Amino acid sequence: MTAVAVLVLLLVITVVAAGFAAVWLRTRRVVTTPAERAVHSTLHTASLAARPLRRGLDADSAAEAAPHLRQLLGGAQAVALIDADGALLAWHGPFEALTGQLVDAAARAIDGERRVLVGHGTLHRGPADIAARALIAQPLVVDDVGVAGVLGVVTTTDPGPALLGALTEVARYACSQLELAELDASRARLDRAEVRALRAQISPHFVYNALNTVASFVRTDPDRARELLLEFADFTRYSFRATGEYTLLADELRNIDRYLTLERARFGNALEVRLQIAPEVLNVALPFLALQPLVENAVRHGIAGKSTRAGTITIVAADEGTDCVITVEDDGVGMDPELLRSGVLDSTRDGDGTAVKESAHVGLANVDDRLRAAFGNDYGLVVDTAPGAGTKVGMRVPKFRAGIRP
Repeated sequence: MTAVAVLVLLLVITVVAAGFAAVWLRTRRVVTTPAERAVHSTLHTASLAARPLRRGLDADSAAEAAPHLRQLLGGAQAVALIDADGALLAWHGPFEALTGQLVDAAARAIDGERRVLVGHGTLHRGPADIAARALIAQPLVVDDVGVAGVLGVVTTTDPGPALLGALTEVARYACSQLELAELDASRARLDRAEVRALRAQISPHFVYNALNTVASFVRTDPDRARELLLEFADFTRYSFRATGEYTLLADELRNIDRYLTLERARFGNALEVRLQIAPEVLNVALPFLALQPLVENAVRHGIAGKSTRAGTITIVAADEGTDCVITVEDDGVGMDPELLRSGVLDSTRDGDGTAVKESAHVGLANVDDRLRAAFGNDYGLVVDTAPGAGTKVGMRVPKFRAGIRP
């Protein structure tokens, strides 16, 4: 190849390479403009903040999310996250001497469910934080939950519409992640409750004692034994039914009557049952087998532990406006509230006198989980107990809730 040909070939290659370079540079400029880079950076930062918030709001997730939330709020020099009880979870940035004033503002924001701004005129500053101009407490309000926490910021300029608007949007974004975290937690609670319900719908001790009671009447009173056996069959048929997550209060009470018929046959005059049921709440829907474990708890951990006198169980279902309030109370031995919270109770005696290591409750955690999953956190169980003072367990159920029917 001649020198001229080589020169021409090199020239062609140079022109083609220059053309590709020009196209690449032009394309690169199109997809990496400052605006696009800003959007990409903001979305990336938002995703980094979302990951910890999806776990719920606690000290660890707050500490992980705070730097990213501060970056999203470009006009904020410091960012704090505070829980729904007003406790500081995380602080990122300077001016930590203002923590107490921000916590106070957060408490007002929680109570009023509204933003609280403390301007420079009322802000108490020392020499180290003289540059601080204002602090803002923005409540994080989650649907069906209420205030889940507070997002607090400290600024070195008077907060204008741009910063306040950004704070509103960032708070809304944080709330959406906390709402997803609550949904995840609700699903997890429901899943755990359903598994426990399948495993412990009927206490093995109750089955054992009921069959022993029936057997004791076979020779002495065959008719009574037959009646008790039919009650036991109806009780197990209802308890093992495979359809429906919810039931009517009337149906739940009928099954409880079967259960108590069998227990009264075992205890004789040592067990008295009182019912106070408002007729207008009989058609209220509640989670399936939500009431029976409360009654079983009263018998097994309340009355069965008494040795000196008869015991009484009182079941009340009252109409309270939009809600139905149900309580199961016994005058039995009661229990230490700390043991109830820890889920461990001292050994008790089974029907044959054998020492058994018991749970501090018979399905109470199951019922509490299902009530909260179905109706929200305002509808969990309330337990009032003390050693020697009996136990009272209450639940509040809405008389009507869309999408919930037996």
